[in-house]
Amino acid sequence: MDSIGIAMGTVVLAAGACLLLVGFRARTAGGPLDAEAYLRSLDEELGHDQFQQLLSESFLRRVLKPLGAKALGSIASLMPGEYRDRVQRQLLHAGLAGSYRAEEIITGQFLLAGVGAVAALSWAVLGSPSPSIGALALVTLPAVGALAPKAWLNRKVEERKHTIRRDLPDTLDLLAISVEAGVGFEGALAIVCQQFASPLAEEFSRTLKEMELGLPRREALQNLKRRTEVPELSNFVLALTQADALGMPVGRVLKAQAAEMRTKRRQWAREKAGKLPIKILFPLVFFIFPAVLVIILGPAASDIAEAFK
Repeated sequence: MDSIGIAMGTVVLAAGACLLLVGFRARTAGGPLDAEAYLRSLDEELGHDQFQQLLSESFLRRVLKPLGAKALGSIASLMPGEYRDRVQRQLLHAGLAGSYRAEEIITGQFLLAGVGAVAALSWAVLGSPSPSIGALALVTLPAVGALAPKAWLNRKVEERKHTIRRDLPDTLDLLAISVEAGVGFEGALAIVCQQFASPLAEEFSRTLKEMELGLPRREALQNLKRRTEVPELSNFVLALTQADALGMPVGRVLKAQAAEMRTKRRQWAREKAGKLPIKILFPLVFFIFPAVLVIILGPAASDIAEAFK
């Protein structure tokens, strides 16, 4: 028994020594080099992807993003927190919260205001204008530079809200048809996200992802309402939440909302058609009528002038 135990122990020790030797050779032969090469290739690939991503961004964002990151502390101390929150909400409503930050927009305002002040001061010194015009330029150019980023952001917000309001009737029609065909509400949202490529479809896709991650439907719809701030979409969210609370069929609610949105779209079209004559009046008076008068009365102007002599 002792000899058998000694033999088995010897075999186990020999096998362990062989395994250690094989592992040591594999480690010294190619392990570190292969891992190092892999990490180096991974770093190169990551750096290449980041470089391509930076090249795909706009020049304004590439310039303002580093400046906004560096000037974050100083800007935070100069501007009130309420103003930053308001700018951040506008970025969210414009769909630019993932591309820009509030600090970048505020930094752009400061930079453009400084550029306007330098330009006005240079013109006042080198151009030698009158004191009143120079003072007006010193006030106007910095103000225009400071308000330009905010005006751009407001325009983006209005454009996105207009796009959501325009696409809402067709989207609600497709939702109602899908639900009446037997598809669930989440499935109907997925169909809308597949068929449409618009800001509203992007917001519905985000809402659908939130519900798939476990967020209740009521909270996901409330987040959709906060991200858009479109009154018609807010009414739709309110109707859906009330239908869930009262146990009403979702298909009936969607059908009623789609019919209401079609009626509102016809009202918007009539309103725009009613405003069109007033908008055309100013170009007619200031641009078209003077040209017509010159063409008609120009040849007779000399005869009329001679008649009054």
